[in-house]
Amino acid sequence: MIVVLNPDLQPGQLESLQALLSRKGLETKLIQGTERQVLAVIGHTPKDTREIEQLPGVSQVIKVGRPYKLAAREAGTDSQTSRVKVGSWEVGGPQLVVMAGPCSVESRDGLLDIASKVKAAGAHVLRGGAYKPRSSPYAFQGMGQEGLEILAEARQLHGLPIVTEVVSPAHVDQVAAYTDLFQIGARNMQNYELLKAVAATDKPVLLKRGLSATIEEFLMSAEYVLAGGNGVRVILCERGIRTFEPSTRNTLDLSSIPVIRALSHLPIIIDPSHGTGHRNYVASMALAAIAGGADGLMIEVHPNPPEALSDGAQSLYPHQFEKVMRDVAAIAPVVGRYLGKEFRRTPAPVTVARQGQSRAAYQGEPGAYSERALKQFFGSSVEPVPCHSFAETFAQVASGTTQYAVLPMENSLAGSVQPNYELVLEHPELQVVGELSLRICHSLIVHPGTRLEDIKRIYAHPQAAAQCEDFLRTHPDWEIFHVYDTAGSVHYIQKHGLRDAAAIAARQVAEQLQLDVLQEGIESHPRNFTRFWVLERGGSPVQGGDKASIIFDTPDQPGALHQALGKLTEHQINLHRLESRPIPGKPWEYRFFADLQVPEDPQALHQALDALRAFCPFYRLLGIYRAAD
Repeated sequence: MIVVLNPDLQPGQLESLQALLSRKGLETKLIQGTERQVLAVIGHTPKDTREIEQLPGVSQVIKVGRPYKLAAREAGTDSQTSRVKVGSWEVGGPQLVVMAGPCSVESRDGLLDIASKVKAAGAHVLRGGAYKPRSSPYAFQGMGQEGLEILAEARQLHGLPIVTEVVSPAHVDQVAAYTDLFQIGARNMQNYELLKAVAATDKPVLLKRGLSATIEEFLMSAEYVLAGGNGVRVILCERGIRTFEPSTRNTLDLSSIPVIRALSHLPIIIDPSHGTGHRNYVASMALAAIAGGADGLMIEVHPNPPEALSDGAQSLYPHQFEKVMRDVAAIAPVVGRYLGKEFRRTPAPVTVARQGQSRAAYQGEPGAYSERALKQFFGSSVEPVPCHSFAETFAQVASGTTQYAVLPMENSLAGSVQPNYELVLEHPELQVVGELSLRICHSLIVHPGTRLEDIKRIYAHPQAAAQCEDFLRTHPDWEIFHVYDTAGSVHYIQKHGLRDAAAIAARQVAEQLQLDVLQEGIESHPRNFTRFWVLERGGSPVQGGDKASIIFDTPDQPGALHQALGKLTEHQINLHRLESRPIPGKPWEYRFFADLQVPEDPQALHQALDALRAFCPFYRLLGIYRAAD
């Protein structure tokens, strides 16, 4: 049974509730999330839960009919997958996390070499076995303590958190002193004493599916870890199951991704190396896993696979891993994810006068695409601050109330978000310090029970309506009402009980508010992306920035724009985007926004901009930053 607590829980109510349930012989575990907190109740729960539902501080009681309780989807504290932190990375969020390295630690030089290569390719976590359970007692069993010390050295040198396997309860304390993430291998999935032992530590656990385990057995093993006090720090790993097919080492069960998504709130990653047993098949299965909704990958990489002491046939060469990472980065946005790069800006701490965590403003309500973009860029390192309008969002960061603002600037279908370009002009104190691209997938959201033929009105942000123009054109009788925010449109129809209306927004908003999705993917083209800027007051150019944005006017003379652009050409500066905007108060005169590629020699850019500044009546550098993935 899951007890969802009220957001405005009063002091003492939680303790009273736990005491009451304890007197009934029930054990409770508090699970804290970003959107809500819940009590997972374990034991013989009563058939009639009305008494519990009426207790102060209780929002809802959800019965869980499956044998696993803490791993069940209902036990999740948020509407989406729970996130598990490994080092500075979060597994289960919009960013994909890739764990890469050799099957086993074979030597100090070899591990340090491959650690530098997988990091350069974009890996987030270094994998490597210090202890290796092998089918043959004569096979290489790992370097043990020495291997753990080498892994720790690689982490210190390259900044990669490490994941390594623990094979015995006797080794748990030893491995815990070195690893950032325990790995429980397939052969130990049902080693319950080992599961209890790792649950008693403060380390997250990567649990691999057993060779012949059903998904229910897989989740029951996760339940052992969660019930042992681990909190919500379990990552599931599908690595293939044993079938009659001899062409591959295992049969990689990618269908487990949507099945586990429906049954559990735990994140899941895929190991295509063990899933296939052949390096030639790893890349295809890695891409299929990301397309299928996996939260990350675990891939074996070795500097010279034929010489590997274990699993050489399924280990990629470093150059093959680099190719996989490039391909994953390309496909991730199609499913609303991103691979990420280490250059993502880490917010500097705010002043002592403010709270310890940095804050970032965005326009809209929780669940809005802008909030998703904010979380994609910053992760959990900043506090999101919703604002009613774009002007308010700019004002928040301009006044110093927040350190950052995340704002949509251009959509691939509907074009530029013009109000934000005007507001950029009004705030010369703000600098662009980052950029990201987010795939926008719109859904038609209604009250439960509302059918397509019942709809008379559509509530949508103007940009969302423009992006769904083809779909809306097939329903000419619908009346369209524009609202200030996509997520806000869903809140509006829910608040007012509009059962003859629908809203256009992300599916996740419907899940949060327990509304229905009548149709998904109603945007006019599946490659629908919005480009966002991250703004900071007084921000400085990002070190290693590869993109620059500027605004300029030209003199009122023949060929002025040609001459202005010539300043860029003279210094071999590539122009990515050029857009004109009317100058307020000067009819038929125009100002130009331009995006430029920073060349290998940044000095050439500065020389070009100096020449442009000398030629133009008005010029402003908006920022030098990292371009979106």
